[in-house]
Amino acid sequence: MFDQLRGVFGIAVLMGLAWAFSENRRALPGWRWIAGALVMQGLLAVLIVRVPAVWAAVGLVNNAVSAVEAATLKGSAYMFGYLGGAELPFALKPGAQPPLVIAFQILPLVIVFSALSALLWHWGVLRWLVNGLSFLLRRSLGVSGPVGLAGGAALFLGVVETPLVTRAYFARASRSELFQLMVLAMATISGALLVLYATTLRAVVPDAVGHMIAASLVSIPAALLAARMIVPETPAPEAAGEGPLKPEEEGEPGLAYDSSIDAIMRGTADGLQLFLSVIAVIIVVFALVALADQILAALPWIEGAPLTLKRLMGWAAAPLMWLIGVPWGEAQAAGALMGTKAVLNEYVAYLELAALAPGTLGPRATLIVTYALCGVANLASVGLLVSTIGTLCPERRAEAAGLGMKSWVAGNLASAMTGAWIGLVTW
Repeated sequence: MFDQLRGVFGIAVLMGLAWAFSENRRALPGWRWIAGALVMQGLLAVLIVRVPAVWAAVGLVNNAVSAVEAATLKGSAYMFGYLGGAELPFALKPGAQPPLVIAFQILPLVIVFSALSALLWHWGVLRWLVNGLSFLLRRSLGVSGPVGLAGGAALFLGVVETPLVTRAYFARASRSELFQLMVLAMATISGALLVLYATTLRAVVPDAVGHMIAASLVSIPAALLAARMIVPETPAPEAAGEGPLKPEEEGEPGLAYDSSIDAIMRGTADGLQLFLSVIAVIIVVFALVALADQILAALPWIEGAPLTLKRLMGWAAAPLMWLIGVPWGEAQAAGALMGTKAVLNEYVAYLELAALAPGTLGPRATLIVTYALCGVANLASVGLLVSTIGTLCPERRAEAAGLGMKSWVAGNLASAMTGAWIGLVTW
């Protein structure tokens, strides 16, 4: 019970950190708005995780994803043979498992889901869902139309596609609104990555797809709370724009395709780029970690073992994970995963979570960590997001660059807050 209730203190500490990073500590949102954002996070966590009917509906998404996964495996098997999941041309040794090649059996899901997302956007299905969620955010939290649109898009689209949807508003958005757009992209994951991460975790997290969807939903109000505390809205219009946009301002999203074929082709191309980026990032990250571990191994050993980057990250982030509800005995392992996510890459962290020895994390701690890792707020994403906004709106490139690391901080605070809420409602 103490581990569970400690999450309340953890949320307070996370809000305190957001206040400490604030550009204007005297211009924070009103307490009623802050309380409303916290209540929305709690209600979403309870509704999704604890209400059987809602979770059953989320389970339907799991079934749909499984169908797409099976279909993708057919294409991978045709293209890559047994490396892609086709029947093995040789007999396995007794006790051996069929090879699981991540690049050929799991990552192709990114390409397929990217194409499907583009097609569903062109047909208006995703656009309808995004606008519906935008309406709910505007009515419940009083955010502006573009910010609400970004909140809806962040649940389905990636760190590049979300700015494309709201690019028409960049020039007129206030500094606070621009920052909210950035943090919403950093604190959530796209549909393609959602499926990739869930597939990676399916052996250790039952109904992983549902949990990923829940994590992104709960992280939306958490991201808005962290963003508005770090960069509060000021009454005076910003020099870069015409002041805060009104909540009722809406417009046609900037992401458009000429036809269904064009959507499939462009979605496939975008998915291929993401596919190659994920492979490249994993190779580079694992290589850099190995190099760092070789350097650290030359230092004096601690507790009979050499220093590693994972151990250092674990020690640094363990107090945070303890605060959001992870038992202290499991906090170092959880902290190492959180450090890997924030500094390197969240997919690498999920790969490490899936590979943990049985018993390293209990079921509740595993769930907390799964939610806390569910966001793209890492250092590489900062550069990607800033370059995307700078390309779409060159006149605000410098401002976006100045907000880049702050969006990284806010995105990680929001993800950790989501983990804390899941710890509060799970027992």
